[in-house]
Amino acid sequence: MIVTIDGPSGVGKSTVARRLAQRLGFGFLDTGAMYRAITFCSLEEKAPVGSEAFNNLLQKIRIEIRDGEVRVNGRDISGDIRTGRINRHVSEVADCPTVRNRLVEMQRQIASSGKFVCEGRDQGTVVFPDAICKIFLTASEQVRAHRRALQIGGDTKAEDVLIEQRQRDQRDAQRPTGRLVPASDAHLFHCDDLSEDDVVDRLEAMIREKIDRQPP
Repeated sequence: MIVTIDGPSGVGKSTVARRLAQRLGFGFLDTGAMYRAITFCSLEEKAPVGSEAFNNLLQKIRIEIRDGEVRVNGRDISGDIRTGRINRHVSEVADCPTVRNRLVEMQRQIASSGKFVCEGRDQGTVVFPDAICKIFLTASEQVRAHRRALQIGGDTKAEDVLIEQRQRDQRDAQRPTGRLVPASDAHLFHCDDLSEDDVVDRLEAMIREKIDRQPP
């Protein structure tokens, strides 16, 4: 049983999906963290996307996500993947068909073991087209930039995040595979004027209604 939550960067998908998974008693699959993990390793190993070194890295990488912790080959990189540097480079990694194919395979394998809330950009359209409930979470670009700046912290300014965000939104929308677009049967949910608690409460009610409609 799969619930998908897709949407653009900075909208709060990971936080909302994690809380929903806890309330529903589902597992939580943060697919965005998987792309960020590969981006981090690519930059650290100085292995450009598409290079032989990158392809070798991709074959050897083992990603584990549990209780908000992200590990690559046993190493905790949870904090390392939530930086402005990763934000600037993750779309390049996500655009790579080889990366997407590898991660789609990994995501399906992980979620095959039970009930999951899966968040990302192509969960409802590509990875889990038969999900029981599909949600496309969105907000204005100004709200998203402000939220992302707070998440990054430090001296990060929302104005600077907004510039990078617009570029990423454009790349995500034009990506040849797994592009950012709502599934035809997804519920489009705008959260500009809602608190995090309100978003979680409303989505939980919607998901439970969907679950209750399923045949025994």
